[in-house]
Amino acid sequence: MSTISFEGKQVVVIGGSSGIGNATAQAFRNAGAKVLVTGTRDTAEAYGDQEPGRFKGLAYSRLNLDDPDAVAQWEPGLDSLDVLVLSQGTVEYGRREFEAATFRRIVDINLNSILACAEKLRPLLAKCGGSVITISSVGGLRVPIGNPAYAASKAGLIHLTRVLGAAWAAEGIRVNGIAPGLVRTKLISVTTDNPERLAKRVMGIPLKRIAEPEEIADIALFLASPMASYIVGQTIVADGGRTLA
Repeated sequence: MSTISFEGKQVVVIGGSSGIGNATAQAFRNAGAKVLVTGTRDTAEAYGDQEPGRFKGLAYSRLNLDDPDAVAQWEPGLDSLDVLVLSQGTVEYGRREFEAATFRRIVDINLNSILACAEKLRPLLAKCGGSVITISSVGGLRVPIGNPAYAASKAGLIHLTRVLGAAWAAEGIRVNGIAPGLVRTKLISVTTDNPERLAKRVMGIPLKRIAEPEEIADIALFLASPMASYIVGQTIVADGGRTLA
């Protein structure tokens, strides 16, 4: 249980159906918040019981960001918002990101939809003096040569976080971000399901392990809390020291 209280607060986690987003949603719920998560399927029940309890205590709303009109048509049904976590993101392997259509799709989801969602919910955030937290990646700081769209979109998101931080501070909205390294989610199962590949990646991490989603969620709670009240436009790198090497 978190020692930071969000009792009575409303939180939205875009991309909160799995991975870092879901861990973050559960962390805010455990801290007393009302939490709405979005996912691509029609209902939370449509995900089945592959991860029992992942939607426990959470409200659910469908938002498929593969559809360019989805954000404009989405109605979250809220009248206030204290915290917005933008955790949506995808990647393609096998050098498919060098294909123009795939490149556009990745950038649309990982970067363009971030601004669309933030702008959509901006009035509610301004009303509450809310906090926005973006989830980028150290891939936006390093050079993953097989993933140009992922790297470019995450680099853009880090700078977008800075721009929105400066632009929206006067409205009482604090915008910050987190850039995780390797985190145990299905997005990197191509690595975690391959012991030899995983061992090679861990060798380059000073802490000699990958992160758990809950460790990233804890940073989100900090950034949204009064303890971070004077932090604006920053992206915290959480990679076990990988970018120090």
